[in-house]
Amino acid sequence: MWKTALKPRWIAGLVFAIVISGVFVLLSQWQFGRSTQPEVAVNTGTEELRPLIGVLEPGDFFHGSVADQMVTVTGSYDPATQVLVPGRLNDGVRGYWVISAFSVDGAPALSGAGASPQTWIPVARGWVADPADAGIPPSGPIELAGRLLPSEAPLPNIDPGSGRASAVSVAELINVWNISSYPGFVAATAEISGTTDVGAAATDSPLKPLRIGPQPPAQQINWLNLFYSLEWVVFAGFAFFIWWRMVQDDYRRSLEDELENGHPVTQQSANPTQQAEPNQQKVQP
Repeated sequence: MWKTALKPRWIAGLVFAIVISGVFVLLSQWQFGRSTQPEVAVNTGTEELRPLIGVLEPGDFFHGSVADQMVTVTGSYDPATQVLVPGRLNDGVRGYWVISAFSVDGAPALSGAGASPQTWIPVARGWVADPADAGIPPSGPIELAGRLLPSEAPLPNIDPGSGRASAVSVAELINVWNISSYPGFVAATAEISGTTDVGAAATDSPLKPLRIGPQPPAQQINWLNLFYSLEWVVFAGFAFFIWWRMVQDDYRRSLEDELENGHPVTQQSANPTQQAEPNQQKVQP
């Protein structure tokens, strides 16, 4: 069999099968890559600054279409509401997010018993490694710019302690602050007081900017492309199978030619049991 496979034409056939299977494998990789690509491109519109009041309503559900939107808002901080959220990383270093309540000018007040006349939104002002470096938020009117993010889920069965929060959870924060709030929070990128940027990105204070970028859309598996990728792998194996079957057929034909030309197959040699039957009959009484 191997002698037949080493014939020049079958060696050339093997090379051709390898090339064909290689092309099929590349096509399989291409289809597999397409099967895990996001079906929706990143929304570049989220990087355009829009007024918070026109993007999200206080008391409304946080819609996924407004997540990651860069927003602007004017108002002021309440220094008494500042809390720290532990366990946050910055360049691999574990530290704290500094969160403060921001009063939104011009925001509609929530109705209902116990509702405060002013509407607030939590703002993640930056990151610190040491709680003592958090400082206090800037006072006076502030023009804030940042990325609008959905509320995080609070960590259950955890007492973060005084001046701490388990997560940037609006439900947890409004219970501590006793205020009316938007259903999300803002990760600040700039805090303008008058004409001066007093935010973490523009100062030399220990408060470091968060620099949260837009989140990529969730990847969805395209099952049709995934099936095609598996199909191309089968085709690659089938190329070698066809080559091997053709070698086997050539080997069988060569055996048949040898038997017909030099070693004929007689009826007796083909069935030797028939040759012993007459001898067995002679020894019978």
